[in-house]
Amino acid sequence: MIELYYWPTPNGHKITIFLEEAELEYQIYPIDIRVGAQFQSDFLKIAPNNRMPAIIDRNPIDAGQPISVFESGAILQYLAEKTGNFLPTGLRDRTVVMEWLFWQMGGLGPMAGQNHHFAQYAPEKIPYAIERYVKETNRLYGVLDRQLQGKDYIAGEYSIADMASYPWVLLHERQQQNIEDFANLKAWLERIRERPAVIRAYQQAEPFAGQPTITEESRKILFNQTAKNL
Repeated sequence: MIELYYWPTPNGHKITIFLEEAELEYQIYPIDIRVGAQFQSDFLKIAPNNRMPAIIDRNPIDAGQPISVFESGAILQYLAEKTGNFLPTGLRDRTVVMEWLFWQMGGLGPMAGQNHHFAQYAPEKIPYAIERYVKETNRLYGVLDRQLQGKDYIAGEYSIADMASYPWVLLHERQQQNIEDFANLKAWLERIRERPAVIRAYQQAEPFAGQPTITEESRKILFNQTAKNL
């Protein structure tokens, strides 16, 4: 059994996609980031960076004690290695998948996240910051579009690299990107959107739909933390 500590953000969706694709048994434990659940002491024991998602695997492959994993990229790698799915074993193919997983974790996710923040959540609209991150998101879309030339999936075969990037690209309108400018990316997006497991994964978010994401109080919780007030 996998315990998934989750909220329906792009990083949360990555993990439900994998779990549904691999048909692993799992249970969701909601971590409502708007009210500060990510700072509760029990959650910090498994996610010291106070970010979701995180998992606890009650049946690790070494048959030892339950193991917890935080950071969405590390969780995807862990689950892929646990199941033997969506991560090639050959040196070269595996390296390509890991390159693009790290590309998402270090590039697309953080840059699109800052895009979201300055365009939608920041109390003051700063034109330079908005332009900076909209343009960088656009550059990264171009990088991925070129990688997808002649391929159905990022590394050739469907993998954790696709699962990592899809939930972020799905928000292209929110990121002020015209998906029509990226033909390969658009086709890839539709290809993944139609996968039954992806449909099921996004259905996991339905209980949380329609709830306000950001209030003034939640803004303080999400965006004003320092080392001193954790």
